[in-house]
Amino acid sequence: MRCVIARFPFDLTKSGVLESMKGVKPEPVTGESVIIGRRHYPLKQVGQVITRQDRRDFSAGEVLRAMSQLGFTCRAVPAAAPAHGESALQRASAMLGSETTREFPMVAAGADR
Repeated sequence: MRCVIARFPFDLTKSGVLESMKGVKPEPVTGESVIIGRRHYPLKQVGQVITRQDRRDFSAGEVLRAMSQLGFTCRAVPAAAPAHGESALQRASAMLGSETTREFPMVAAGADR
């Protein structure tokens, strides 16, 4: 399949990508990734290996589009856990089953002197 990555045309095949990535240790995935074989690779790492270009020269979207068209499974960025809007005191009160979850100001040791 012919695709353009960083303004350069590449003829990529699924078997060619598998061969290029053979023996390459995956870096930790912090963003979008692609599954090649049984391993999860960051898109930028795959793009660098198959194009032999610097990662700053292409976007993850270009590699994502190419890998999807070749039939590889691509994963989006994992969703961040929602931030809890409650304080530690409120969480502790909820765990203890207390009905009141009012927040009281913390008194520092020796603050009343």
